[in-house]
Amino acid sequence: MKSSGDGGAGTLSIGALAARFGLATHVLRHWEAMGLLHPGRDTGGRRRYGADGLTRVATILILKEAGLGLNTIRSLSATVDRTTRHEILHPAAEELRSRIAAAQASLELIEGGLNCEYEDVTQCPNYRRLIAERAGHRSPAGEPVTEAVAVAPPHETARLTQPGFSAADLALGRVSSRDQLVVRTRW
Repeated sequence: MKSSGDGGAGTLSIGALAARFGLATHVLRHWEAMGLLHPGRDTGGRRRYGADGLTRVATILILKEAGLGLNTIRSLSATVDRTTRHEILHPAAEELRSRIAAAQASLELIEGGLNCEYEDVTQCPNYRRLIAERAGHRSPAGEPVTEAVAVAPPHETARLTQPGFSAADLALGRVSSRDQLVVRTRW
């Protein structure tokens, strides 16, 4: 596309550009007001967008999908310095990692509910562990309270009574595969 200030061939009107990306025209006007877009103008003063405008809208949308706000996008677009880019993106990456961890925890809860064999999900060891973690159950020493439990169908769950066996044994792989144990937070 060839950019033209007079509304000639190779440019898009604000309506055509907005439609191409499924946006309302007021969104493009807002981005322009924030300094993210710099459209040319035709002889009648109407906005015209060339290839650069098309690329910038696509870039803004990709960065928004990555979770960046418009102010962050504006800061990124104003720099070509690698160090500055890293300073801008590092907090965004940390925030995204945090959101991913929260989404993974949510998925774990949902999958636990789907896979639970208990009629009453509140009796499920996985559910009880998640609730205990959220409630912050702690021993007097401040450690999470856990116990090892043999994995069995709901009606057969039994606590291990082997002397000297601990959750640490499970974590360190000292338990045979036939024991098939899990760690459950004590209520």
